[in-house]
Amino acid sequence: MAASAVLAVLAGAGTASAAGSPKGPDPLAPPPKVHGPEAEMSIMAGSRPVSGKNPSAGPQFTKSGDTWRVIAPEVVLRNTVTDADGEKSNLTFEVWTAKADGTPGTKVKLTDANPYGVLVSPYVASGSTAKVQVEYGRLKPRTDYLVHTNAYDGSLYETNWSPWAKFRIEPYVTFPVAQSSSTIDSTAQTTVEFTRTDPDGSATPTASTTSPSPALADFSADDCSKPDKQDRRVCFTLDKADKTKTGKRPAPGKTRETAQDFTATAAKGGLGANAAVDLVDWCANAADGLDYMNRTEACLKDLGEGELWFFDADPKKPAIGRGTFLFEQRMKTYRNKSESGSDFAEFDQQLVITPTYIDPALEGVTMKWNIDSSCSSCDVAPIQWVDNQANPTDGAHWDYDPAGDYHGRWGTVVTRWTGTGKEQIDLDWSITATVDASDSVDATADFGSSGIDQVRELAPRCDDITRGAVTPGCVFPFFKPTFTVDTNLYPAAGAYYWLMQERMPDHAGSKKWDSLVHYLGPDTTVKNPSTGAPWSSDDSRKVVCPTSWTKHPADDIVGSTDCDEYAPASTHESGGFPGGINQVSDGSKCAQLYTDWAFNGVGDGSTSFGLFADIRTAVNGPTGTERCGRAAIDSAQNQGAFHKLQPSVWRLTDGDGFFIDTPGFNHCSGVAVTCTWRKI
Repeated sequence: MAASAVLAVLAGAGTASAAGSPKGPDPLAPPPKVHGPEAEMSIMAGSRPVSGKNPSAGPQFTKSGDTWRVIAPEVVLRNTVTDADGEKSNLTFEVWTAKADGTPGTKVKLTDANPYGVLVSPYVASGSTAKVQVEYGRLKPRTDYLVHTNAYDGSLYETNWSPWAKFRIEPYVTFPVAQSSSTIDSTAQTTVEFTRTDPDGSATPTASTTSPSPALADFSADDCSKPDKQDRRVCFTLDKADKTKTGKRPAPGKTRETAQDFTATAAKGGLGANAAVDLVDWCANAADGLDYMNRTEACLKDLGEGELWFFDADPKKPAIGRGTFLFEQRMKTYRNKSESGSDFAEFDQQLVITPTYIDPALEGVTMKWNIDSSCSSCDVAPIQWVDNQANPTDGAHWDYDPAGDYHGRWGTVVTRWTGTGKEQIDLDWSITATVDASDSVDATADFGSSGIDQVRELAPRCDDITRGAVTPGCVFPFFKPTFTVDTNLYPAAGAYYWLMQERMPDHAGSKKWDSLVHYLGPDTTVKNPSTGAPWSSDDSRKVVCPTSWTKHPADDIVGSTDCDEYAPASTHESGGFPGGINQVSDGSKCAQLYTDWAFNGVGDGSTSFGLFADIRTAVNGPTGTERCGRAAIDSAQNQGAFHKLQPSVWRLTDGDGFFIDTPGFNHCSGVAVTCTWRKI
């Protein structure tokens, strides 16, 4: 066919298609000749180039169903192009809005560089991928679009468009304006169950104590006294096989959150019948057989049952008498003078002993609580004992009572730390028992310690260096607090932190992933090489968010934004912290993100804004391997989201671990689809 005849056919096809169409562009019309009139052809001109069958959109070129999900408004469109003659070719990209039925709606002007509003790629080799990038502001988030392409090899146009491909700009997260009020308590904590790592020292309970009537020969010598003048002995053991335990316990050194309400009225009867004497007011109402703690208190209801046996001279004869006792323990630290009333740091301990049976042959029993400590600067007051009604008693002693109406004894000891700097204090406990029937024999049961060296779960730490604290105080550093971002007042910041926790390799701060961040305290040993001063959060921030950083353009409705880094600059997990797990040379190595308008057309205000990929540095957007984040976040939210993270509340010192919770986004299962904020 002659060249003029080909052009006539193309022209005729365009006229016929448009004749029955409404005014406006026709999505099925022949491709526009953006290069000018097609070159005159001869019969030997060669083959026309062909577009690929599968146009795509990105970044990150992933599909959700039949739609390409794009994470940045600067959409990259691409398709393959082939020329049978092996010539280089380019592609013309045309975009239309998509109607509800999936058909083209309105053509979108992608550029002002040509009258057709289409984008043309550079020439690429045959079989390669051609691509173009739509400039910011041309396409709207959360709108369905269709794209198709047409090929050109410098002489010949493809006579048809490629198939359509649907795409949509979807932010990682959507959220509303900041709410005017919130009930979220950023510093509230949940008491956790834990398992002691050294519950009874080096002692190993003997199987013989499970026998109804063991003989002296069944006991280890360490559990028994030397003989008295009548060759009698007492043996004292602690049985850890608590039959009241239910459910799976945490592994030693681990914790598990519990939703149990310990603020209800104290349980009737048994230990804790009178809450007035209880050092930890919620402990009386906690389930038996388990141990619990928070940052300042511990409730040990898993000490077990003590058994006291009295034997005569014959080691093979059954015991003369027996006594059984239940033990519980409480511990309480005070964060400051307003809690303790003391000018010194203070922690208190309390032991609760209740007899369940005393044989008449024992006549009576006395228990002595032995407390040892590694403290280098402590004043320890004498143990004060009271009964269930808070009446002072002369130690923990019970006479045999035929009615068996025995009441508990509550021993409390006050320890004041008078040191400087900080000190974590290891504790050991044991109980020495004597019987009235023999005033010269006693036996001691080991009640364990505050934990093995690697864990030290019950070892209080006292300091006078906590930032923001005006007086010394003590806490249990084993308990890892949770800082809850108020995602009602700071939804943009909360969305960003949630996303980074999901995508960072170490999931820094995420409770879901059980990944702590660690506080950068004033007592850090890491120095700024330029000044010699301790490394600070400002030093870390300058690495990730230097003054040279420029914000990504955004809709005016977004308002002022700041550079916000994650993990926070106040943690060892910050990308700017020297030697940290996430250290980077500069902020360009972090995931780049920004806040922008993301109106969805619903008008309910819940998805007005979104978090998008900033592709100015990394053209394909974050990969999920970045060790840190850098984002343009609403200035007020950036500056306010962490303002309640006050180190003095938990007496945070350098290296203390804590979690960062983002409750308005915790319902989301991951980042494959857009996470939508929920009000809490």
